[in-house]
Amino acid sequence: MALIVLAADKGSPGVTTAAVALAAVWPRRALLAETDPAGGDLVYRSAAAHGGMLNPNTGMLSIAATARRGLVPDQLWDHVQPLSGGLEVLVGLGIAEQAAGLAGLWPTLGSAFAQLADSPNAPADVIADCGRISGDTPVVELFPHAALVLLISRTEPEAIARVRDRAAALSTKLHGGPRGAASLATPLIGVILVADPNNSGKLVNQVNDMLVHAQTGARVVGTLAEDPAGAEQLAGRKRGRLDKSMLIRSARKVTSDLYQQYGAAWSVPSQVQQQAGGHLPGQQQGQQHGQQPGQQTGYSGHAGAGR
Repeated sequence: MALIVLAADKGSPGVTTAAVALAAVWPRRALLAETDPAGGDLVYRSAAAHGGMLNPNTGMLSIAATARRGLVPDQLWDHVQPLSGGLEVLVGLGIAEQAAGLAGLWPTLGSAFAQLADSPNAPADVIADCGRISGDTPVVELFPHAALVLLISRTEPEAIARVRDRAAALSTKLHGGPRGAASLATPLIGVILVADPNNSGKLVNQVNDMLVHAQTGARVVGTLAEDPAGAEQLAGRKRGRLDKSMLIRSARKVTSDLYQQYGAAWSVPSQVQQQAGGHLPGQQQGQQHGQQPGQQTGYSGHAGAGR
């Protein structure tokens, strides 16, 4: 199973941008789920594959009624919409008040997300954009079902201090207490820094030292380039070669490193992949056989791509 959740402690470090970028270059078929109880962003910033608007009523909002009667992982696909470029998404709630409709259902959703990778029909890993979290955020109920919890952080001192404290709090909540650096407890807690590529190496070492000293059990698993132009391209607001942007190049590096370290535990048997239509890992519907893992994208490299 492979449910990967992305979250942040405070501020706007770019969780949605990170989630879209990682899902777009994920080495296997990926489903991006907007699970932020405060509401999703993609309806407002992205176009559907047909060129029009995404349907705000198809996604997390529509899945609530289904989940109350029990949820089989393959039922998730009934609520998915493809973005322009092919990335498949579960559109988030419109406003925070709608989160009341998901009360008590987060563990059910987490289980379905985690089990989707083992589907005999249409297996996929789920990348969940959980937005900003705090101690009473209900979406944290997804986390015990995840393979990885990735905290997104910028590199200002106060942001680093907050991600340290959030990692420690999550370690206590999920693992029962502070963990050493060698902890293998699941879900694994990782930190992704949004940083200037020219200064990221030094920052990674500094933040890792801080995480180890605080016994958070977390460590930095990668950096995403602080690339405003690339983020604008990913959102479809700016033209350019998105596949050549620093943001997407760094996202490819992060996904490659994650998959190299943890992918063996997430592998779907080849027989299951064949039953799912013969697509190679990481391929979206309509991709050609022979495409290498990591080459599937949720964008097409031109205006409007990455939405």
